[in-house]
Amino acid sequence: MTMEWLNYNHFQYFWTVARAGSLADASKELMLSPSTVSAQIHALEKSLGVRLFRRKGRQLVLTEIGQLAYSYAQNIFSLGREFMNVIKERPTDRPLRLVVGADEAVPKLVVRELLKPAFELGRSVHVICREGPPERLLSDLANYHVDVILADQPARSSAGMKVFSHALGECGVSFFAAPKLAARLKNGFPQSLHRAPSLLPTEHTAMRRNLDRWFNSLGIEPVIVGEFDDSALTKVFGSDGFGFFAVPSIIAAEIAHRYSVEAIGAASDCTERFYAISIDRKIKHPAIIAITRTSLSVPSGTGAKA
Repeated sequence: MTMEWLNYNHFQYFWTVARAGSLADASKELMLSPSTVSAQIHALEKSLGVRLFRRKGRQLVLTEIGQLAYSYAQNIFSLGREFMNVIKERPTDRPLRLVVGADEAVPKLVVRELLKPAFELGRSVHVICREGPPERLLSDLANYHVDVILADQPARSSAGMKVFSHALGECGVSFFAAPKLAARLKNGFPQSLHRAPSLLPTEHTAMRRNLDRWFNSLGIEPVIVGEFDDSALTKVFGSDGFGFFAVPSIIAAEIAHRYSVEAIGAASDCTERFYAISIDRKIKHPAIIAITRTSLSVPSGTGAKA
């Protein structure tokens, strides 16, 4: 099947004539002779197989198809101006679009905290957030389906793709459980976690590796009763009393409120880090710039204390 292409130069001449209201005025704007502009519009009409203008006395009036073409031209050339404004970092009235890939291992409340600066730019934004495993998100980034990835570990550049990991900040880890279990584990924390029922992230996650190192350094061996890819599911099981669980300390207060659980203690030496992963070393997207600049102030060890 042969692909049909629109001649955008001819289409711009048509748009200018329709907008100016006359061939003479459009010719002055385009700095071309009226005969040249007329010939270009006739060429466009011939390629489309339709009439875009009709004569009404000495005036050119849009046909019904011409009116439809004009509405498309308005959108096309408006998007073109917006594109140039974005490239040149000039302001635009259109909502700023940001497509975010959120690593499924990063708690949704953390994603919200990291994205807050994008909503506080002082201009309208349109954020699209897609969650998934790192491998799929990196593929989406390579194909420009997402603008940035939020993750809890830096990305490794694959053979055919180079990416850059921008540090957003770090914090300690806080431990929670349902009230009855938390009351028992608060005494003697962190050694109280030894042989206690635990709900942990799966082994491929950065948090699980961090927790395993921390447990090993203290000689703690919790009893694993559940492992989860979805951090929200971990909290649901934790709130039902199946075991203790860990969260980044920056969301500790909200976890206690939302899931009716109680803090056992916090470990500032078990650190969670967060990154914005992009194709570009130098970020140009205003919302991503705001995310990388603002989130650097996340303190280490924030959260409940034992």
